[in-house]
Amino acid sequence: MKNNSIQIIKTNTMNTFYKSLLLWVVVAMSLTSCSKSEKNENEKIATEKPVKKDFETEKLQFIQPEYEVSFPAELKPYEQVELYAKIQAFVKHLYVDRGTKVRKGQLLALLEAPEINQQAVTDKSMERKLLSDYRVRKQEYDRLLDASKSKGVVAPIELDRARSAMNSASSAYEASRSQSTSTSQFRDYLRITSPFDGIIIERNISVGALVGSGNSNALFSVAQGNKLRLILSLPEKHAASVHEGMEATFSVSSRPGKVYTTKLSRNSNLINSHDRSLSLEFDVDNVDGELNGGEFAQVQLKLKRNHPTYWISNESILKNQMGSFVFTLNKNEIKKIPIKEGLRLDGLTEVFGDLKEEDQIIQKPTEDIQEGKI
Repeated sequence: MKNNSIQIIKTNTMNTFYKSLLLWVVVAMSLTSCSKSEKNENEKIATEKPVKKDFETEKLQFIQPEYEVSFPAELKPYEQVELYAKIQAFVKHLYVDRGTKVRKGQLLALLEAPEINQQAVTDKSMERKLLSDYRVRKQEYDRLLDASKSKGVVAPIELDRARSAMNSASSAYEASRSQSTSTSQFRDYLRITSPFDGIIIERNISVGALVGSGNSNALFSVAQGNKLRLILSLPEKHAASVHEGMEATFSVSSRPGKVYTTKLSRNSNLINSHDRSLSLEFDVDNVDGELNGGEFAQVQLKLKRNHPTYWISNESILKNQMGSFVFTLNKNEIKKIPIKEGLRLDGLTEVFGDLKEEDQIIQKPTEDIQEGKI
């Protein structure tokens, strides 16, 4: 009985041992299978090719759009001068005042310089005397010349003396006449006249004042008001859009709601190195005097490049510390192109760089885009 019990206990122990061993084998096989499966999955992922990324692109636009800009400008008299006295004299008469409208050649003031008048009389008298002397010498020479035609009547030396005296009198007369003309010119300087049709905008003298020479003040300031110049400084980036006969509209604060039209008259054709701008001038007729010279104006221009340029959408430009760039995608190849930006218009930006009309531009580029084949 005892032996049977021992035998049963041994049998149960062996069964438990085999069951445990079997369980460990199953677990080991399962782990091995999982490890192989995981390894195969990793190898499969490693051997797979990268997924090709799709980019949205846009065509580079080669266009020549018209655009409108507005800039401040200034209305100035077409001509404006300050008149000075050329010689020292006293103001004898004044015929105009500030605001007087004048015509070209109109007498504005009369100056007085007694010593000049006296000199003019003296010079004129001397001119008449020397003219008389010259005529006498010429007559003497002419008579001797006629007499010398008969042989032996006049000695050759007498004829030479007469000729020399006549030439000397002629030279003296010419010098005197030149001096007299110069003095007469000084007398003309005593008359101050208007150089063109205009209006007196400043009068800085009074009757009896000493003017000229050491006095640096202008007598009058005259401006032409029936024609004005509209002067505009156009920023450098718009310089290539200026063309001959370009129209402009403008308004002034003194005439609210009134719009004036004009055309380009002059173009400096050179960029000012101080403010990097191009100076434009528009002639404005002002016969009715509605506008005032010296006013500020707001000018509207319709500009257009002289030739087509490249344009892309604003969102296709990548900007960083290195500058501005675009990415081209042509024949499955990406290139990063540095650009310079120009004008902006309706969501588009003008760009300059190593670009071609057939280029496809990647939209919304990011820093992680790599150059090369894809």
